[in-house]
Amino acid sequence: MHIQPKHGRVFIGRLEHGADLLEQMNSFCRASNVRLGTINVIGAVTCAKMGYYDQEMKTYTNCVELNQKLEISSCMGNISIKDGEIFVHAHICLSDFDGKTYGGHLMPGTHIFAAEFFIQELLGPDLVRAKDKDTGLPLWS
Repeated sequence: MHIQPKHGRVFIGRLEHGADLLEQMNSFCRASNVRLGTINVIGAVTCAKMGYYDQEMKTYTNCVELNQKLEISSCMGNISIKDGEIFVHAHICLSDFDGKTYGGHLMPGTHIFAAEFFIQELLGPDLVRAKDKDTGLPLWS
């Protein structure tokens, strides 16, 4: 599957201190009606939850839960449609004071200390997620 979208609006801003990172990204995209695009975030969190997709069990597990202050080394993702709703799918890489890094699928439960975002909206047909029979993942159909 391949599409060639055009560039749409660009958004930059700050997310709310203490809020859930994933929910803030989803809320912003829904409020701004960004149905297709990319998102990048930098900043810091007070705690984090990252998931891992178990390929044999075909389910996400919460493999890492960190209750410490961490820098967002990288957080990137895409915006598409899942279950009829605007949906942000993001992966995150975090680092601690000693430079140790942690990474995975961003899950609810990651709380913002400070976060700045960049969103590039793309214009084109909706990319809709549906369960893929081979992987069990909600992939673009």
